[in-house]
Formats: sequence, C-alpha cells, structure tokens
Amino acid sequence: MEIIFSPRCLEYNAIGHPEGPARVRLMKDYLERLGFSFREPAPATDEEILSVHTPDLLRRVKTGDFYDPDCPVYPNLEFYAKLSVGGAVLAQRVRGFSILRPPGHHAGPNFLGGFCYFNNIAVAVKLSGKKTLIVDIDGHHGNGTEAIFLGDPKVTYVSLHRMYNYPGTGQRSYANAINIPLPPRCGRERYVEALEGALEQAGRDYEELAISVGFDTYKEDPLASLGLEVSDYYDIGYVLGALKLPTFCVLEGGYVPEIMGPAAEAFIAGLKEGGAITEGP
Repeated sequence: MEIIFSPRCLEYNAIGHPEGPARVRLMKDYLERLGFSFREPAPATDEEILSVHTPDLLRRVKTGDFYDPDCPVYPNLEFYAKLSVGGAVLAQRVRGFSILRPPGHHAGPNFLGGFCYFNNIAVAVKLSGKKTLIVDIDGHHGNGTEAIFLGDPKVTYVSLHRMYNYPGTGQRSYANAINIPLPPRCGRERYVEALEGALEQAGRDYEELAISVGFDTYKEDPLASLGLEVSDYYDIGYVLGALKLPTFCVLEGGYVPEIMGPAAEAFIAGLKEGGAITEGP
C-alpha cells in the first residue's frame, strides 16, 4: 500500500491546536523507516471540490469568510485544504493511504467544522463513481460524510464512534448510514464485535472500500478514546481486509503523535493479512 504525502501539509500550525503537524510528521517518518513507498499528490481543482460541496463553501474557504474556533483561517488555507483532497483522490486511484492534513469527515455540503474544511474522502468516492462502502473508524462521527451521501444509492456509510461526543450526531442509523455509537473505553473485544455486526448489516455488494482512518480511539487519546491499544488496529484492519475489496484509506484524527506511525503499521498489516486489495489497478 503506497502512502500519499506531501511535506507542504506540515507548513501550517496554530499554537495549542490538537490538529498539529507533529501527528503526521511522526507518522510519515515512521512509515518511511519501514520502507513504504510514497507519492505526492496535486491539489484538487475547484471542479473536484464542487462534486460534493457548494460554491458558497468553496468561496468561504478561499476567502477565509467563516468563523469556527476549531478551524483557524490559516494563511494559504485554500492550498492546504485542496492538497489534502488531492491526496484522497490519488489514494483512491492507486489504492493507497493518504496521510495528509487537514482531515475532512466533519465537512459537509455547505459546512465545515471539527478541524475539517473540505471532505477529502467524499470527493474521492464521488469522483470514482463506484458503488462504495465507506467505513469511518475515527472516534468522532463523520457528520459531513453522512450529510453528503445520505440517500445516495451508490454509497453506504458506516461509522463507529464514541457516544455523546463531538459533533453530537450519529446516535441513530438511516437507510444507507449505519451508525454505531460506543461507550468510552469500550476496548477491543466490544469494538471488533460491533464492527463485524455493522459490516454484516451493510452487506457485500460493493466495488470498493474507502476507510476514514482515525487513531483517536487509542486509549490515551485526549479527544475520543475508546480504550484501544496500538495492537488492536491490526484486528480492525484484518476485519476490514476480510471484505477482500479494492481498498483505499484517508487519515482523519488521532492526537497522540507518538503512536500514529505504529498504529498505521498495525492497521495496514491487518488489512493486507485480511485480504484487502491494496495494490494499484
């Protein structure tokens, strides 16, 4: 599985903000030492962004015409947000893992939030045109991804997330949105059981698997812990890999920088051992 990365995504920062460059920098350095191959993406175009977002959201991100305490108006924000979308689009094309920032699953058709400006994985899925199963293993519910694809016959969205946490959504399921809220520190056994049940409910009639990967479910994460150990990400990857679908991954959260690399290593190993198709077409 190729890693999609650009050093440009490390250029911006806000002091004290949990979504800082260290989380991706340490992950990239760790995976590089393991010998993973890397590709650098191009920024997404306006047309690609508009496949899932409104012209008004695109305008606001371009001009900084918004206020959200979780989403600073960084210098050159449009470039960084589009670059992260471009990473997801490339990951879909080569069946890779985009580890760029900012994340994306809280960005909806006409809203941003939760450190997210554009919805990276949603653009990649929409542009592919394939019948896709999106599985979101970030500790927060991907309200933006759900809002974009709710009612779309070509996409099923599955989210396992910490209950009663930001953004306050994901407490019930809909026709093509399967939401599994879990108690804090639920641990590996309950998590894996819930994941297997959700995948059974989603069925198997898909051309592709898209995974929103968040490591904020780690036991010491300050924002969304579900009590998981680093080694548990192997088991999660294995269950998803057992679907044996062409698979790509896009990074969402994870706020303990030191475990990002080891967690990604375990997760990718599980995917491969489970049988995911992670080599380029």
